[in-house]
Amino acid sequence: MKNKILKLFTTSKNAIALLLDPDKETISVEFLKKINTSQVDFLFIGGSTAKRKQLTKTIEELKKSCEIPIIIFPGSPDQISKEADALLFLSLISGRNPYYLIDSQIEAAEEISKLNLECISTSYILIDGLTISAVSKVSKTEPIPIENIGLIFKTALAGKLLGHSVTYLEAGSGAKRSIPYEIVKKISTVNTTLIVGGGIKSLEQIEQFHRAGADIVVIGNHIENNPEFLDEIMRYKNSLLHC
Repeated sequence: MKNKILKLFTTSKNAIALLLDPDKETISVEFLKKINTSQVDFLFIGGSTAKRKQLTKTIEELKKSCEIPIIIFPGSPDQISKEADALLFLSLISGRNPYYLIDSQIEAAEEISKLNLECISTSYILIDGLTISAVSKVSKTEPIPIENIGLIFKTALAGKLLGHSVTYLEAGSGAKRSIPYEIVKKISTVNTTLIVGGGIKSLEQIEQFHRAGADIVVIGNHIENNPEFLDEIMRYKNSLLHC
């Protein structure tokens, strides 16, 4: 089905995505069981330095016993695999490094087209999370300060006018501070699918981000360090069914 994953994005409510870095994750049987029972809606696969071979291997391992949609969250044009269900076609519009604005997309465009891989145009906006994130290091770009909500809003709006279907607000891996809820609430008025990630470590934060207007909340580092948090996500998702 054409644009299957994008349709899931636009119709999902209170969704949660689990971000797995192929360079870090060991997909054990026990971990797969927790993922499957957690009721997470999407699996995002990728990282700043992951290589294609490891990316594909991770996706193949997940697909053996997991029916959750797998979406590539690429850190480079090399992170492409026909095994995935879709790919976030990111443009780092918060920065001014031309490579991450358009050059890397040009490198990947022909191969993605030939693979007939669903491609979801995404405005990627890095917000200061009080740490030097891997994204900042690799892209050599500065995050937007949280105090400059006007610039964040105009950046997201520009992305929509460029035709991007998704806005991804990112505080960065290992962020010491997640994105303030008032920023999420403001950016939700842009009316694209809104994804929020970075520094999220509790169900209270997840719930507050959903209430503020985030369509998909991404959990990454916290799951790496605390796999049992998947059990809490399951309880949260079950509670939503009875609301």
